[in-house]
Amino acid sequence: MSEADNRLVDVKLDEKSVVRRNQTVEHERAIALFDLMEENSFALIGHPGPYHLRLGIEDNRLILDVRSPTEDALERVQLPLAGFRSVVRDYFQICDSYYTAIKTQSLAQIEAIDMGRRGLHNEGSEMLRDRLQEKITLDHNTARRLFTLICVLHIRG
Repeated sequence: MSEADNRLVDVKLDEKSVVRRNQTVEHERAIALFDLMEENSFALIGHPGPYHLRLGIEDNRLILDVRSPTEDALERVQLPLAGFRSVVRDYFQICDSYYTAIKTQSLAQIEAIDMGRRGLHNEGSEMLRDRLQEKITLDHNTARRLFTLICVLHIRG
């Protein structure tokens, strides 16, 4: 298989995991999915791609259900959510600050908050890459987009 086959060709979120979506969250989800389908690097170690991915949360675990394009099960990776909770919580808080700042703060203040927001997003993305490294290889941008989707799954009503 070629390097070009090491990619996701389909990604879906477990809709049972997604309890509530506001317009901003839905927009971020849509952008992450679109960007992910446009460009990604994802390789399940020991299984050639391309891949379908189902993301969900079950019993306080992040589930990455990796399948072949014909929907044959390849690997079901489970990661404890506990390690992500603090980064996701901080990321949500800074996102709230960012969206509030857009309405009332100066450009310099908005840019400073946005730098912090991107820093936390990168931290969560690198955490995801580190935790998956023995089973799945991701590039930086793919990890960032998947982290966005993990954040969507964390939202509860």
